[in-house]
Formats: sequence, structure tokens, C-alpha cells
Amino acid sequence: MEKKKKFSISLTTQILIATVGGIVFGALIGPWAENLKFIGDIFLRLIQMSVVLLVMSSVAAAVGGGDGKDVGKMGVHTIKWIVFFTAIAAVLGVVLSMLVKPGLGIDLSGAEEVTETAVEAASLQDTLLNFVPTNVVESMADGSMVPCIVFAIFFGVAMGAYTRQSGNRNMADWVIGLNKVITNIIKTVMYIAPIGIFCLLADVAGSTGFAVIIPMAKFLGVLLIGDVIQFLIYGPITAVLCGVNPFKMPKKFGKMSLMAVTTTSGAICLQTKMEDAVTKFGVSRKVADFTGPITMSMNSCGAAMCYVTAIFFMAQSTGIEMTVYQMGMAILLSCLMCMGTISVPGGSVIVYTFLASSLGLPMDSIAVLIGIDWFAGMFRTLMNVDVDVMVGMLVAKKLGELDLDVYNDKKTVAYE
Repeated sequence: MEKKKKFSISLTTQILIATVGGIVFGALIGPWAENLKFIGDIFLRLIQMSVVLLVMSSVAAAVGGGDGKDVGKMGVHTIKWIVFFTAIAAVLGVVLSMLVKPGLGIDLSGAEEVTETAVEAASLQDTLLNFVPTNVVESMADGSMVPCIVFAIFFGVAMGAYTRQSGNRNMADWVIGLNKVITNIIKTVMYIAPIGIFCLLADVAGSTGFAVIIPMAKFLGVLLIGDVIQFLIYGPITAVLCGVNPFKMPKKFGKMSLMAVTTTSGAICLQTKMEDAVTKFGVSRKVADFTGPITMSMNSCGAAMCYVTAIFFMAQSTGIEMTVYQMGMAILLSCLMCMGTISVPGGSVIVYTFLASSLGLPMDSIAVLIGIDWFAGMFRTLMNVDVDVMVGMLVAKKLGELDLDVYNDKKTVAYE
């Protein structure tokens, strides 16, 4: 007798159900749903506790497993596309903000005062200097991703050189093994993702409500329109340069996009993004392990557009006319603020405060932005995560590491 197939629901479907259920439950229950937030926070912490080790082991394994020439090529092409996509996103934010004017008509009289945070405007030199760690352990503890990645690259290069010179693969095998262990930890934690997401969204729906969302529809609308335009630009560019069918992309992006929208954290989506890049898009494991962590930390198209829009919102909602110099600085500062940070829910208050103080804008409107930051985070993270994979595809294609049979569903591979 044939065994009956057990009824099962995919993780993606579970997350979708949890998303809808959390919003409905929170809206019906109201502020009491805040009592569930700690469960969602536990889920986020379980993911975040492994991110630094996942990033460093992935980069070190990818760098140490190839030759210096491969690493150099991957680095150059990765940074090239990061700068290209981020610059387009920031300029697009300026254009849409000037057309839609998201800050006009917003009543800020009831906005709560935000405690000022002392944020010093770092120069370009200081920003670049801070990319190099003085104490990598301290950088790991602080979650400063770019210094960790810089150390991991040097570690990987030195490990690769040692392996080739001595023929001893013990250290390389240890790093690869560590990466697999951390990956398994995150895969295990993902089993409770629907519960965590339900609790997080129940809290948002219960405490924020639609009263704040409706007046901010124009701000969120700019982000939505911007995401659509960026997909319409980046998708065809990637498809043409990689020689693939662009109409296959939306379905392949499905799982990671849903994760991005529901968690609003690029760090939490890292494992899913890297796995799908290999198993659905045909990017080699070597390229995915190299570009995945770097793009998570530095490629923030959605965030760049969001930060530029926030600057215009703060100016427009308080009656300030932006000068050409301020617009240029808005683009530059927004791009710089996207580099070297992990996208975690709730961290935008520091960025908004930094941008307002750097450009001499009033802080009053920050409270309103914080009120819908979760929803803005959906659009930011969605763009960040999906474009990360496009960067991986473009780098893989340039290095001959893109498997078109996998992309065209003619072959299946495992992410192991």
C-alpha cells in the first residue's frame, strides 16, 4: 500500500498566513497586542545572534577558496554594481519627492518630541577610515559589518595563501564547517519564523493602527512607486547582461521578497537570499557567499531612496525649501549611510536624526516617520534584498559562474 502523503504547508505560505493573521489580530485586539512583541523580539535575536559569524565565515570561505585574481574581480564588480544601483535609487528618491511632495499637508502639531541624539556628521575620510577595524572583536560585538567584512577578506586571503603553500586544509575546512553550522542554526530558527512574524505584526497593527498610516500614504506611496520603477530598470538591465528571461524573475524572488517585507531586516533574509541565489538563479556558491554578505551591508537601494525621501519629507512638512546644495548632500549622505550597516527593525531613528542634524532640518517630523517606520522598512528591505541577488547574478556572469540551466529550471542544485 502506498503511504498517504502528509499534509504540509510550505514555510512561505506559513509566513503569509502569519502576516495576514498578525495584522488582523492586532487591529482587533488593539494595544494589548504589545504583550506579544517580546516573542517576536526573541525570534529576531535568535537570527541576529548568528549574523556576524555567518557573514565572516561566508566571506572568509569564499575568499580563501579561490585565488587572489578571482577575489579581486569579485570585489571590483560587486562594488561597481553597488555604487551604480545605489546612486540611481538616491536620485530617483529626489525626483519622486519633488513630484509627489510627501511632506505637504501633514499636520505635525501632535507629533511627540523626539529625544535628540548627538550624531556627528562624519566626513568622507572618516567614513572610509572607520571601514578598517582597530579591534575586530569589538567590531563583531558592535555589529559593525564592514569592518568585520574587511577583516574576513584579509583572513580569507591569508588562509588561502597558507593552504596553497602548506597543502594543509585544516583551517579552510574549519571555516567552511563553521559556516555550515551557523547556517544550520539559522535554518532551525526559521521554523519559528511564522510565530515571530505574527507577534511582531500584531504589535505593529495594535499600537500604530491605520490613523497614522493614512496621513502618511504619500510617503509610503513614494517608496512603493520607487520600488516598482527600480525593478523596471534593474530587472531588464540584469536580464540583458546575464542573457536570461526577465519574466522568470518575479516568481524566483517570491520567497525572499516575502521574508523581506515581513521581517524588514536584510540580516534575517541573508540565509534565504544566498540559498535562493544558488538554487533558483544559478549563481555559484563561491560568488553567492562572497557577494551575499557584502551586498547585505553595502547595497541598500531601498534604504537610499527612503532616506532621501525622508529628508524631503522633513523639509516639506516644516516649510523648508531645499537648496541645490542640500539636495546634493541628501544624495551623498543617504548613500554613505547605507554602507556598513545591517538593516534591523527600529534603527532608522539614528539615521533620520543624523540626516536632519547634518542638513540643518528640524527634528519635529522624525516622530511621525518613526510611527510608520515598520511599513517604510518593508519597501526598503524588499528593494535591498532583491537587488542583492541581481548584483550576485551580474558578478557571476562576468566571472563565468552563472548556471543558466539552473535559472531556466533545467537543472536543480542544492545549497550545501
